[in-house]
Amino acid sequence: GEKLMLYSIYGGTPLYLRQIDNETGFEDNFAVDDASAKDFAQQLKLIVMSEDLEGLADLTGYPVYVGFSDEGVSVESKEEFMELGSETVFTKELKDSVAAADDSALSPSMAGFVLAGESGRPNIIFGVVDGKLMVKGINY
Repeated sequence: GEKLMLYSIYGGTPLYLRQIDNETGFEDNFAVDDASAKDFAQQLKLIVMSEDLEGLADLTGYPVYVGFSDEGVSVESKEEFMELGSETVFTKELKDSVAAADDSALSPSMAGFVLAGESGRPNIIFGVVDGKLMVKGINY
């Protein structure tokens, strides 16, 4: 009963998708195929280049660690993430680093995949959260 109720409240789609995701989701970062990692990386690149804060917030798993040059903060929700503001999140350095990242040579680690240029920073770390690829950290 409860599932059906939720199903109708959400017009069917989100709950249905969530159920499918959980069955076919990734077990961990090492289970992610190259194509999926590359697709997600390309999506992140577009979002960063266009400074789409909401787009980034939607692809982020909370709590997320955001390591600013002066201090690191743990952001607990999408609302909190949005409050950081585009200027704070999309620095020129982050944009340059993400733009220079080779999204066809991403290798998984326990922490996730690192999207960054040659120097490795600033970077966006993404990996599996509840079976799906999500942003797990941003470091400046």
